[in-house]
Order: sequence, then structure tokens, then C-alpha cells
Amino acid sequence: MTDALRDADSVFELRRYTLKPGARERLISVFDTHLVESQEAVGMSVLCQFRDPAAPDQFVWFRGFADQQSRSRALPAFYGGPVWAQHGPAANETMLAWDDVLMLKPATSEAAFRADGPERPPAGTTDTGSGSVFLLALHHLQPGTPDEDAASVAAAVMGAARAANGEVLASLITDRSENGFPRLPVREGECVAVTLARPGEPGGAAALEAALGVFPEAHRAVQAARPPELARLVPTARSLLR
Repeated sequence: MTDALRDADSVFELRRYTLKPGARERLISVFDTHLVESQEAVGMSVLCQFRDPAAPDQFVWFRGFADQQSRSRALPAFYGGPVWAQHGPAANETMLAWDDVLMLKPATSEAAFRADGPERPPAGTTDTGSGSVFLLALHHLQPGTPDEDAASVAAAVMGAARAANGEVLASLITDRSENGFPRLPVREGECVAVTLARPGEPGGAAALEAALGVFPEAHRAVQAARPPELARLVPTARSLLR
């Protein structure tokens, strides 16, 4: 894979790790140095990785796969391979919980992540100075919500974000496919609409956050399971989205 974001991926993981106090920078150092190109070499897309300034012991990242078959091949190839054998123990040492994982698929026919992103900075880069802020929103629906209803909620959230001058980078819903690599669990029995966006203008984060932080009024017939989750995220130096 090149440094441009792939627009053909149809399966995504949102991974949120809870880390030991003070361990986030150690994990980012291992991840950005050793665990980016090595995953892409076996067929994954490492799309973006973030710090959450409001949660100093959390690391958040997305990766993508062309399809479920590719995921089932790529994950054992990586986690059974030499790079993870060498650097995985150092990554695992930083973590308290690593199973907060959502398997997702595009909510619309649009590409879930843009395909014309900038080149990734080289290994060893620690500060891009971009100052970018991204908004991650999770709208939780009842577990049995049909995909078409989840997609309609995702579309309404995307519309609200764009009305607040936000740039929507991904609009996703739960992929209920069987987990083809049980060694890495995913959260099952849930239905979510996930939106990743960033302000389209300086100082626009508050307006975008307000737009994302409500359940779409036009879709009250689709029952929310609990209030939306929101996070302001800052990309690491080697995130493709930054």
C-alpha cells in the first residue's frame, strides 16, 4: 500500500485502548516506529492514530481492510509474524484494556476515508506541528436496529456535521459479520453509528462538537441506547489523517 489512504476498504476497526498511567507516549513510540508499515505490509490500512487530551490514558486508532476475507488473512499474518513477536510485548506492557474494539462498515456508498491524503511522515518523526483537532462521535442505537435505520442516523449526523462546516472523514455503522480472528475480540451485540470529522475552519470545534453531540431529531423513531459519546482527538505525528 502507498502512503495515500485507500478508498476501497469496506471493513474497519475502531480500537480504543486503556493504558497504564503515564504509558501513552511509550505506546505511541512503539506503534509509530514499528507497527505501522509492518501492518500495511500484510494487507491492512493504518488510517489514523490519536491522543485524547481529555483522557490521558487512552490511545485511539482506526485500521481498514479491503473485505472480511482480507481481514481474516491479514490479522494472523501480522500477529503471528516476526514484528509483533519482537515489539508486541512492549506494546502490551503499556495496556490495561485492549478489547474496546468496534468492527464497522461504511454507512453510505461514499468512501469511508479520503483516498488523497498527504504522505506519512517518516519513522522517527515526533512532532508535525499541525495542531489539528478531530471529533469522534459514537451514536449508540438499540442492538437490533436494522442496518438501514442505523445508516439513516449516520446520514443525519453527517448532515449535521456538514451544516456546522465540518469535514466528514468517515461515516460508519456496525458490521455484524462473524469475527474472523477470535484472538482479537470485538464488541458484539451492539449497534452504533460512528462519525469522524474535523472543523472546516479555525475555531470551529465547538460548533462541530455541538452538532455531533445530539441524537438526530428527525430520527427519534430509531431508539437510542444511551447518549452519544464524543471525543476531541489529536493525531500522532505519523497518523495519515492529521
